[in-house]
Amino acid sequence: MSIQYGESAGSYGVVESFPKDFDYGVEEPDIEESSALSDTKPRILLMGLRRSGKSSIQKVVFHKMSPNETLFLESTNKIYKDDISSSSFVNFQIWDFPGQIDFFDPTFDYEMIFRGTGALIFVIDAQDDYVEALGRLHLTVSRAYRVNPEINFEVFIHKVDGLSDDHKIETQRDIHQRANDDLADASLEKLHLSFYLTSIYDHSIFEAFSKVVQKLIPQLPTLENLLNIFISHSGIEKAFLFDVVSKIYIATDSSPVDMQSYELCCDMIDVVIDVSCIYGLMEDGSGSAYDKESLAIIKLNNTTVLYLKEVTRFLALVCILREESFERKGLIEYNFHCFRKAIHEVFEVGSSTQRVGMKPPDLPSSSLASLKYASLNGSAV
Repeated sequence: MSIQYGESAGSYGVVESFPKDFDYGVEEPDIEESSALSDTKPRILLMGLRRSGKSSIQKVVFHKMSPNETLFLESTNKIYKDDISSSSFVNFQIWDFPGQIDFFDPTFDYEMIFRGTGALIFVIDAQDDYVEALGRLHLTVSRAYRVNPEINFEVFIHKVDGLSDDHKIETQRDIHQRANDDLADASLEKLHLSFYLTSIYDHSIFEAFSKVVQKLIPQLPTLENLLNIFISHSGIEKAFLFDVVSKIYIATDSSPVDMQSYELCCDMIDVVIDVSCIYGLMEDGSGSAYDKESLAIIKLNNTTVLYLKEVTRFLALVCILREESFERKGLIEYNFHCFRKAIHEVFEVGSSTQRVGMKPPDLPSSSLASLKYASLNGSAV
């Protein structure tokens, strides 16, 4: 479906607007079966104390639950496995651990869990006393590091929507200092923790999860290079490669990411899917809200243009550019065709080599050789 919009004065901010059936699938309880343990997909563990917000994060990011609906979620009382498989790039498992579980009990095989883990996310409730949480964080990451030093350790300082800006900064600084001091006292200076301020009521949780997932994608350097080449040839200011279901971006170009640009692109995906569900389906409800014909152009009232185009069934390229650059629309579309072809070449390689840590493929030169430059006078060279 092709959609073009005129002027737009602001951001929609509809985090929960996707249709409920536009989803990855159903999560599976009880990971203790042997079949689940033999999976080779990258694994992300969600850990933290009770009521810290782990299940809410998972539901909002990957199952499009409204943030307000999470208020009615029951406390998790057993481990849940959630398969996230939309493409060869976004293809992993999330294991949600109950806060009260003692997985260091001798009867619990924590070595098996950590051995197959790509990232461990520890969620800390910023609105609560986090002394106990810091103690559990230290115990968890130190044990996990000894089993598997290749794990990426991520700390979500969560529920910061209820804090002032100054309080957010102070809380992050305090947690960062205490956590690293504990590691230094245990002679674990090589263990690196990454910290993020997050909330399910804005886009910060999607931004944080984007950073986590990118570390699990062996093709990331290749994707970033492709985006850099594409925008430099097309006069584009910023480009994101989005997973349209979760609205996490699996890659972007090398220019810095500012939150406002990211939010604009997220909101554009929401609008496109919403409008497609209303006007893009057949009268009998058949068809897809997102397919190979999906295209949207939104011109804002500040001479900025947002451009969205389908790359694969679950991936979209979302770009930000100036209105004068968009006058070379034919050049941009030609370069996008070359970019899309190159992505599919990487995608095919990724489908056959999904294990974390494998050597990423080289840039697909056959497709990139066709890209044309946008010169100053608007002609292609």
